[in-house]
Amino acid sequence: MAIAIRSTNAAQRAGVPVPVIRTWSGPYWTSVALTAVSTTAAGFTLFAPAILNGTPAMNGSARGTALVALFIAIPLLVASLAMVARGGVRPIIVWLGAAGFLQYNSVLFLLATPWNSLFLLYVAMFALGFWTLVLLLRAIDVPAFARRLSPRLPARALAGYLAVISVLNAGAWLREVIPGLFKKSPAFLDGTGLTTNPVYVQDLSFWIPLMAVSAVLLWRRQAWGLVLAGGMLVYFFIESISVAVDQWMGGTADPTSTVASVALAPVFGALALVGLVPLFFYFRNLKTGSAAEAGGGIRNWTD
Repeated sequence: MAIAIRSTNAAQRAGVPVPVIRTWSGPYWTSVALTAVSTTAAGFTLFAPAILNGTPAMNGSARGTALVALFIAIPLLVASLAMVARGGVRPIIVWLGAAGFLQYNSVLFLLATPWNSLFLLYVAMFALGFWTLVLLLRAIDVPAFARRLSPRLPARALAGYLAVISVLNAGAWLREVIPGLFKKSPAFLDGTGLTTNPVYVQDLSFWIPLMAVSAVLLWRRQAWGLVLAGGMLVYFFIESISVAVDQWMGGTADPTSTVASVALAPVFGALALVGLVPLFFYFRNLKTGSAAEAGGGIRNWTD
């Protein structure tokens, strides 16, 4: 790992905040750029709807996603950068989850939104989100981070929660995809104006498998499980809010739509509230002292 989680005891005793990840290193630069690009892209998507060329429901859905990016994900990302620079540990996971949300939804802006003048901004958002995740994961000294884990963390309960989400999510998508394999134009594309569904593409190929792998690693008490599972918990919480909002705005824009429904908004709002419970237990048991001071958890975790 190029940039380790580190602690300078003398500086801490003097009251000087010690960055957990070196300030203005690679992840910081890409995250600042991601913040600027995402703010611009989401701002125009939300406040200049004439730019969008999709169906009313899809345009409303895109604006809902932009609203959550602008007022939840991006502020969380900015706050995380500031808090990590002051020695914060828990915000690393929030940073990871917020960046993951922006990267995920950049794909939807690119492929679920018909061509428009924001295309290059969406491309930049996708690229910066990807490299932020790569550089941030590379910057974390995962075994040292795992030492901060309290033995009281309900690791298997959290792993079970992630496993249930991944199985239910995969099942819901495959229920639509498998019958669609035998049709030239499956019903799930009606009203979208799309030739395929990018949600199914990236969920089934990457995000659902990643969540499942995170659950397995956490269940087996491996160090990478702590980091990946934490990021997935934050990501899923923000994404649940996003789906609630985009369903509301898409369904409001076109009440007859089959791809967005106001009725689904409270369902995903409830999922977001449920998601606060595992987040509470995760962060409650993640110690904020130095890796050496955190001590005990290392006996329960492997590299």
